[in-house]
Amino acid sequence: MGDPQPTELRLDKPKRTLVIEFDDGARFELPCAYLRTHSPSAEVRGHGLSEPKVLFGKAHVNIERIEPVGNYAVTLVFDDGHNTGIYSWSFLYELGVNMEDNMARYQQRLAEHT
Repeated sequence: MGDPQPTELRLDKPKRTLVIEFDDGARFELPCAYLRTHSPSAEVRGHGLSEPKVLFGKAHVNIERIEPVGNYAVTLVFDDGHNTGIYSWSFLYELGVNMEDNMARYQQRLAEHT
């Protein structure tokens, strides 16, 4: 059996949340700010960084639209102009599973840079 596949993907713009459900029963509500600050793009990940770069002023970012990439991923177009980075199903799943730890670590790093 392969990686979990999405059965639902929808944007809740008023809540600034991407809701994604997978065929293994997992369901995640991923905040747009989290998706933006943890983007798989080179802008955020650099080339081989162990943690994403710290980005400021992204707390209220939203997703404008979702563009499919084949049948394995999506590109998220954010209202701050960011539109690079391919969010594969496995990457979104990993973000969902690790959201609490990732967000806590990011908040810690953000505080260290202010």
